[in-house]
Amino acid sequence: EARFVESGGGTVQPGGSLRLSCTTSGFTFSRYTMGWVRLATAKSFEWVARISSDGDSTDYVDSVKGRFTISRDNAKNTVYLQLNSLEAEDSAKYICAKARDVSTTHIDSDLTHYYYPGRGTQVTVSS
Repeated sequence: EARFVESGGGTVQPGGSLRLSCTTSGFTFSRYTMGWVRLATAKSFEWVARISSDGDSTDYVDSVKGRFTISRDNAKNTVYLQLNSLEAEDSAKYICAKARDVSTTHIDSDLTHYYYPGRGTQVTVSS
């Protein structure tokens, strides 16, 4: 059974930074595209970023380009999200996502092709 444990969230002022981590188990991490989605109050799930299985390729939603960086450590079965220059609009619960199939590439943004069962970690940006 795949398991995901997200951590690193918190409350920061606008312009601040956080580093999120998602430690996984129960599957061969290095074979799957991974990513982060977020869920803000009264909104639907939104993609934040995805990273290829080998970590060489990434994709970001336009609103976070240049501010957020996704990375992974296949030896530690962990995916990270560095959040810089945070804005109030970034406030949300951030949840780790795993492609359902090894053939899913980082270009695929169809949420139904991903699995994101974790509890997530809350990021609140407030002055």
